[in-house]
Amino acid sequence: MAFSVVMPALEMAQETGKLIAWRKKEGDHVTKGEPLLEIETDKAVMEVEAPADGVIAGITGVVGTDIPVGQTIAWIVAPGETPPSESESSASAPVARGKTESQAARAAANIPESRATQGARISPKARRLAKELGVDLATVRGSGPGGEILASDVQAAAAPDASTVTAASAKASSLEVPSTLGRIMAERTTQSWTTVPHFFVTREIDATALNAYRAKIVSDIEREHSIRITHTDLLVALTARALLKHPRLNASWTAESIRFHDHVNMGVAIAVNDGVVAAVIPNAHVASLAEIATRRRDVAERARAGKLLPADIADATFTISNLGMYHVDQFTAIITRPQAAILAVGAIADRVVAVSGKPAIRPMMTLTLSCDHRVADGARAAMFLNDLADAVRDPQKWTG
Repeated sequence: MAFSVVMPALEMAQETGKLIAWRKKEGDHVTKGEPLLEIETDKAVMEVEAPADGVIAGITGVVGTDIPVGQTIAWIVAPGETPPSESESSASAPVARGKTESQAARAAANIPESRATQGARISPKARRLAKELGVDLATVRGSGPGGEILASDVQAAAAPDASTVTAASAKASSLEVPSTLGRIMAERTTQSWTTVPHFFVTREIDATALNAYRAKIVSDIEREHSIRITHTDLLVALTARALLKHPRLNASWTAESIRFHDHVNMGVAIAVNDGVVAAVIPNAHVASLAEIATRRRDVAERARAGKLLPADIADATFTISNLGMYHVDQFTAIITRPQAAILAVGAIADRVVAVSGKPAIRPMMTLTLSCDHRVADGARAAMFLNDLADAVRDPQKWTG
């Protein structure tokens, strides 16, 4: 029985994916779960696994092209079996699409009828880019398979003709065109900032016990698990456990309702060359410190190499952004929709504070919680920070 291989939706709101490379060629035997191809999305290059055992056949996906989500790009068949023809493929084979079918249908529903009259297919990314750049698609010549208009064609059409470039336009050399990741970050942060009613609650916390606890366990964990525990790892563990007592902060806003989660999938903001990605540590509320640190390290390495897997950035319920290593004292972070909150962590630094009515020097850090006011209020945010402060003051009790 043949299984179709489709362009998957690896991210929220993804419309197309760029086929970077096939890991297998026509006629190769594949095993379910084995790396099959590499896809570039708005965030990273990701590996896609084979959906079934069999032989790869009927490859139509062209390396280097943008392909709509849900489009069949190859088949996995039994030895000796031939892949279905294009006319029979829609009815003859089970499809390993996951969520891509409905997304592809929604994307198709938004394509105007003018496409047929133009005589050329237009990728969703190209259509969106044309709208942003003010390009008339009727004047664009497609370079994709069958004359399909790609995003690169739209960008070329938007570039000024050499004959019209003036001396004044030479100043454009000082401008930077955002990368794909940079553009999508700009779009999503703008959307979040303008549609989510943010409010912020800040708390200064004495990190003396946190530092002491890390110093106590770091050598043993490094010796047993070959991983070095960071302050971020400790905060992931403590925050995840504190969130179990505050379900409103570990929830998601939807148009119909507030969705509560019985688990904490912690997103950790990681800087990469062109922006920031949120690597996800699943079930952080029950994970050990060694497990959290190992997962954080592995995902960070894949993120910086542009080799993230779909599961690496999926289904976070809360996010931590730590800029302490950059010597930032305090900042506020923009919520990642549909999450209800994000925690911004500043540097741990010695400050003069009052202790028993007398000045003393203590290692202090500032935590700022950004909340969606549709889901949580100031009192709930304050109570969460109170519990998190207690956890920081006695980390062994919360993680032991």
